Amino acid sequence: MKPTVGSVAVDTRTGRVGIVMGHEGPYVQLRPYGGGREWDAEPAAVRDATPAERLSAATAYANARSRGEMP
Repeated sequence: MKPTVGSVAVDTRTGRVGIVMGHEGPYVQLRPYGGGREWDAEPAAVRDATPAERLSAATAYANARSRGEMP
């Protein structure tokens, strides 16, 4: 099953959490929570993020932004 565009997912090969931006060829395109460079992930290695993973990604982004590390 393809993850829905706009949903938050985990690339299980890297452990990175990202927002599903689209599907290009055989890959799922993910963008880091809060923005940044997209990466391609194998569909078999992508799963929906748990509520705890979504909260953790949002908190990490908010903390980085408060430190001036994010635009």
